[in-house]
Amino acid sequence: MQHDTAALPDDDLPRVAQFNPLYRPYLVLVGAITLAVTVIGIPLAIIWVLGVGQWWARHYFDKLECELNDRTVRFRKGIIFQVERTIPLENIQDVTFIEGPLLRQFHLATLKFETAGQSVGQAHDMSLVGIIDAHAFRDRILSARDALRQRHSPAAQPAAAAQRAAGADAELLKQLSTQTVLLHKISEQLATLIDQRKPQ
Repeated sequence: MQHDTAALPDDDLPRVAQFNPLYRPYLVLVGAITLAVTVIGIPLAIIWVLGVGQWWARHYFDKLECELNDRTVRFRKGIIFQVERTIPLENIQDVTFIEGPLLRQFHLATLKFETAGQSVGQAHDMSLVGIIDAHAFRDRILSARDALRQRHSPAAQPAAAAQRAAGADAELLKQLSTQTVLLHKISEQLATLIDQRKPQ
């Protein structure tokens, strides 16, 4: 996937996220730190930094994708085991912006998606690191979510709602008019019967 395409204007959807190339050295460093935590892992950390990690980070970065459209956020990551998720915008409760000390050194941030009905085990799969201008992309996701909710709310369809209400009112008026005519006829018949029964 191409990660250096020009940014789209704010109102254009779909929007394809761009990823910061500094995410590659960040991945290599995190992998090396993880391996070096144990004494046994130090030689592996050296191998990781000098070759394997570089190859892995490059391919991992190249497979990163994230696209926002007017209904969903779709993202894919991973090399051997690829994770692809499509999150309906209406299910997104919040998008959290996380920026730790190490991430800040690489000018990176994490976007974590909190969705309705999300279980604890899903939380790892619901985050993305390295999106360029992550704050703006987060705001774009939340704006698209709010716009979708407004389109589906009853207040967002005033013409259709007014038309339905007008149709219901017309039907009610027709029924009332029919019942008024019937009541008037019944009233006339009762008056006639009362007049006939009056003593002469």
